[in-house]
Amino acid sequence: MATGRGWILQQHSLGLAWAAAAPQRLAPPALPSRSPLSSAAPPPGPDRGSFALSKRSGIFTAMSAKLSETQNICIQRHYQKTSMKSKSCPCIESMPSEILLKIFSYLDAVSLLCIGCVNKRFYHLASDKTCSLNWVIVLKDRNGKEHVMEQVDISFNDTSVTVFWYGTNWPCLDTLSTLELCGVTPLLLDQCKVPPKNGPRRRSLIAEFNLTNLTKVTTMIGSDMLVQLFHLNPGLLVGLWKKGNGIAFVTASLHHHQLIERSTLGSATMLKEHFIWRRQYILPPHKPILDDVDPEYGLHGYQLHIDMHSGGHTYMCGTFRNLFCRKDYIQNGYLRLTVISLKNNSQHLPLAGKVGFFWRTDVFKGSIQNCYMMDVTLLDETEKPFWCFSAPVYMKLSSKASCLYDYMGQNYDLNYVDSEGKVHIELVWVEETKEYYIVNLVLYLSTEKVNRWFGTKY
Repeated sequence: MATGRGWILQQHSLGLAWAAAAPQRLAPPALPSRSPLSSAAPPPGPDRGSFALSKRSGIFTAMSAKLSETQNICIQRHYQKTSMKSKSCPCIESMPSEILLKIFSYLDAVSLLCIGCVNKRFYHLASDKTCSLNWVIVLKDRNGKEHVMEQVDISFNDTSVTVFWYGTNWPCLDTLSTLELCGVTPLLLDQCKVPPKNGPRRRSLIAEFNLTNLTKVTTMIGSDMLVQLFHLNPGLLVGLWKKGNGIAFVTASLHHHQLIERSTLGSATMLKEHFIWRRQYILPPHKPILDDVDPEYGLHGYQLHIDMHSGGHTYMCGTFRNLFCRKDYIQNGYLRLTVISLKNNSQHLPLAGKVGFFWRTDVFKGSIQNCYMMDVTLLDETEKPFWCFSAPVYMKLSSKASCLYDYMGQNYDLNYVDSEGKVHIELVWVEETKEYYIVNLVLYLSTEKVNRWFGTKY
């Protein structure tokens, strides 16, 4: 917190002042020709102390090796007062749960949901107060019957949330037509302590997916001995059993950007005891800030944060600043931002651990190689979110011949495309170290999105 940082800086300053003034207070009168802060060694004496600066808990203190009893008492009293002040300093995270619950009771539903994203303790406290935010999937068959599946597990990542659904009561895939991903909040927050699954709740539509002919029209991105993995845009994975073609699990990856709004403010229409959702939450329109001075406005100052993960394993997480595109690099309706250059070996990065998508059900669990989740957060020069997504991706063997002489191994490509841009990543498998190296990472931004965001005409 800002107040916590200010208090640490204040104590840091006090410690330095105390250390600088200690030789003047404790040393006997110095000779006229010698300064108390002189670098020369003072003459030995029975009451002269030798001082050293040590750093402890962010506060610099002056330690005395040979001091008189009176001087030691003064120093001890000073540190006792300092420690008492530090213990009495209010910190919201150190408050008892009862007080925090009382504070949280004055917040509205959206604020409480935001509080739940701070850390694990606040998440549980906010859940006790508001019954929290959950996500469900609604499976609809061709006759209009709904099958609601509650979330089973959830994983919090650096910039996204991964939600898991699995069980044994899945409806038959051949009879299903659509899948709706919805955020769920209690309808009566003040009267709800524990969220009953059959109680009144409000659903907000996040995304809708077509399940008709899933195995024929949807891309399979990987498989293992038990399941096949199918990807539905945006950010949904459906695992099907190889035997029987039934649903094994469903996984959704949700980026943090506007997640609370998308999960709570979707349109809903009440019909008897059920809710019918017709429209997703629409982001407020962006108003471009015009700039007539900079001839390359909108082409520089980008900042990228990328996170590759699966099942609690982080393969790569990093931030890249000062990304730019020259006007000559604008081709085929895209701006090119080179993040990791193929020709610069110092920029190449490894993926940590065994890369794969980790899945589980009530009985089985496994890993599908070369598949994982990728979160991309691109900020503009004013650090506003320009392009954010979280989606499953997969690596496939490259068909191009390698032009790298520093790496001996198979080459892989990873591509992601949506309406706002593209991500292209080239990797090399290094057999000696048994790991993948990212040797090329390029973002392609839609010029239509850039012109609409900055008010330019590229």
